Amino acid sequence: MSTNGFRKDFLWGGATAANQYEGAYNEGGKGLSTADMVKFVPKEERTGGHALDVTKEEIKEILEGKSTATFPKRFGTDFYHRYEEDIALLAEMGFKVFRISINWARIFPNGDDTEPNEEGLAFYDKVFDECVKYGIEPLVTLSHYETPLGLTLNYNGWTDRRVIDFFLNYAETVFKRYKDKVKYWLTFNEINVVTMSPYTGAGVLTEDAENPLQLSYQAAHHQFVASALTTKLAHEINPEFQIGCMLARSTFYPETNNPEDVLLAQHENQLNLFFTDVHARGEYPSYMNRYFEEKDIHIQKERGDDEILKAYTVDFISFSYYMSLSASSKESDDSVGGNLFGGVKNTYLETSDWGWQIDPVGLRYTLNDMYSRYQKPLFIVENGLGAYDKVEEDGSIHDDYRIDYLRKHIEQMKEAVKDGVDLLGYTSWGCIDLVSASTSEMSKRYGFVYVDQDDFGNGSLDRSRKDSFYWYKKVIESNGENLG
Repeated sequence: MSTNGFRKDFLWGGATAANQYEGAYNEGGKGLSTADMVKFVPKEERTGGHALDVTKEEIKEILEGKSTATFPKRFGTDFYHRYEEDIALLAEMGFKVFRISINWARIFPNGDDTEPNEEGLAFYDKVFDECVKYGIEPLVTLSHYETPLGLTLNYNGWTDRRVIDFFLNYAETVFKRYKDKVKYWLTFNEINVVTMSPYTGAGVLTEDAENPLQLSYQAAHHQFVASALTTKLAHEINPEFQIGCMLARSTFYPETNNPEDVLLAQHENQLNLFFTDVHARGEYPSYMNRYFEEKDIHIQKERGDDEILKAYTVDFISFSYYMSLSASSKESDDSVGGNLFGGVKNTYLETSDWGWQIDPVGLRYTLNDMYSRYQKPLFIVENGLGAYDKVEEDGSIHDDYRIDYLRKHIEQMKEAVKDGVDLLGYTSWGCIDLVSASTSEMSKRYGFVYVDQDDFGNGSLDRSRKDSFYWYKKVIESNGENLG
């Protein structure tokens, strides 16, 4: 690791998720997933900042054909049919790594099937072969906001311990199939989202629950055990595998130096880092005991669970970083949100078109904080600016705002490396435009490559290079030295 700049083998690239990008929800033997039930809700009709959660009654109506809604995540931006074109574009930028997810329901359509779907396995063979052709390292997420719908309807998702074995069967299948094509794996995307949207994070329906948080943390425990056993399994199948966890990191600052604000920010950060504490340190931190008691949460463990968590910790820690937030002990109407988190407005920061606070220096702080805490390699696997893009008459897309956002964050990454942080790589989010996770919009774009599709699924799906495409290519070529 260099203390003067990024390591020579730094993994520059971009990130996507099958449920937002892949499409072809009813092709190739794929089963329905929880994401296929998430409808598009126009901005003016949304009551909150996101539209992710689905009820049992809504699922029933959708399956019976009674819903008139549109479901953009079923179609994504058609990577399933355009993977060769898309990977060629990434190669043109010089990508070293491409983060994608495997759709579990494409391999095991119901989740609990005994035999995998060969057509689904063959699709990812072609994708990985295409990456290998260009020297691009795949970084593969096993579970990224999509659980086979059958597991939700028949087991209420990860609340049922039996799902651990179904997941291990899935993991073993893909580990053995792709053991010579994929080295880097993530178990659960943004695992802490289970406490904010249990349906999204763990396929859990909570409308009938007396204590939804109880279900969320029980589901998280089952995912912790599954992640540890998956890590064990991975190293047995290929000792070269590198297994990481993944956290939605939202660093909280105290709004003021009032000790009450400082304590509240510490508490919010503990609730966030609890998930990486278990993955990386291999045990439940003592600070959660009081929280569980006050929230009437009782984690049901089986004998041996604690030993499993301790024995099979992750090789590296990955996380998403889009913004920082501020915690205040006082009531405030001046709130901001983003990425399912919320806090009070930080007057020192600008905000995006969607009200997310922009804090590049916070990324340096976060990297130093997490590396000091864990002393394990870190990997930024999501970062970026969701914004409205305009296509000019000549077809060009001038996204200087995105370049500015990314430049400032990369500058702070470099500073963190100089501080001594062991940073493996960086994959900006939505490198090719895809459907928004939180709102199912297309107009909220992150990519270097523009996809011709609107919020209602209209468009040619043609790909176009934005100005940021050429800028990022220079960044990669210079290993982060040329940020102009």
